[in-house]
Formats: sequence, C-alpha cells, structure tokens
Amino acid sequence: MYKNKNHKTAIIYLTDEELKKLEKYNFSQKRLQQVKDLFIFCCYTGLVCAEMSSLTTKNIEIGFDSNEWIHMIRKKNNRKITVPVLPKAKEILEKYNKELPSISNQKFNSYLKEISALLVIDKKLTHYIARKIFATTVLLFKNVPMEIVSELLEYSNMNVTKYHYGKVVQKKVSAEIHKLNNKLTP
Repeated sequence: MYKNKNHKTAIIYLTDEELKKLEKYNFSQKRLQQVKDLFIFCCYTGLVCAEMSSLTTKNIEIGFDSNEWIHMIRKKNNRKITVPVLPKAKEILEKYNKELPSISNQKFNSYLKEISALLVIDKKLTHYIARKIFATTVLLFKNVPMEIVSELLEYSNMNVTKYHYGKVVQKKVSAEIHKLNNKLTP
C-alpha cells in the first residue's frame, strides 16, 4: 500500500483555555483525578507513558541552574532525556510524594476518554497527546524557540520538529501579526 510521505496529519493538542479547564477541574473519583494529574504532569514534561511509569526520585536532580531536572534514558531509542521540572509538574510530583501512581497505557487512555467526555473537550485525548501539548501549548505558544522544543523532545534534528510543528508556528505567527495590525491601525 502506498503512503504519501508529504501528507501531514494535524497535530491534536489542547488550547491554553482547555488545558486550564482540565487543570482546575477536580474529579470525585480517585482514578479519574489521578489520571488527570498524570496527564497534566506529562503536558508539562513531555514524557511518554513508559518514561512516566518508570520515573523515580533518582531521576530528579538539581541541575546546573539550581532547578530540578528529570534525567533518564528513553526506552524507545536509548537516548538521554533531560527535561526541566516546571512548576505545575513539580506540584503534581509533590502531591504524590515524588512517586507517581502506576497505570497501564491502555487504562490511562480509556480514562482520558472518559475525562474528555465529562469536560466536553471534543478531542481524542491519549497519553501521547500530552507530549504534543507540551510542545505546542506549554512551549511554542509561550514563545520558547523551536530549537529548545526540539532539544526537550529529543528529536534527532530540527527538521523533524519543523515537520511536526510548522503549522502550529504559522498559527502563532498569524496571531502575533494580527495583534501587531491592531496596534498599527489608528
């Protein structure tokens, strides 16, 4: 079967408003609250399920900048991961005493489906989408340069990052130009 290599699939991610809505919501069911917390943690670290599940206190170190960083080896490609522990991720780590609850990827994604239905978020949330949210909503839309995004996601080169997130950057450029036009219009 032929696959068109030039076809780009749309990146699914939560907007800043959707992410804040999810962050603020408290579920009465423990399992949904834990999955929400884990999902938010991954939104602020870019870790995939295998890395999140194997994270221990040994992986969290004080870096050269006196901030906490996650250091581990990615199981998929045996490459080193170095990710800052941003405030929201730190809050979740502290909530669970730096020992995140363990859950299978299948159950995780099943509960995310339930969460998105309850919050009326019309996007198919999966564990891997958290990585996309990290790249887009948390980093690119907060003006973090694409080179840094590429480094934090551990992509092999900038072209991979540009390929995946080029459209997102175009939307950001368009929004900034729109703001500029409003400032320049008398």
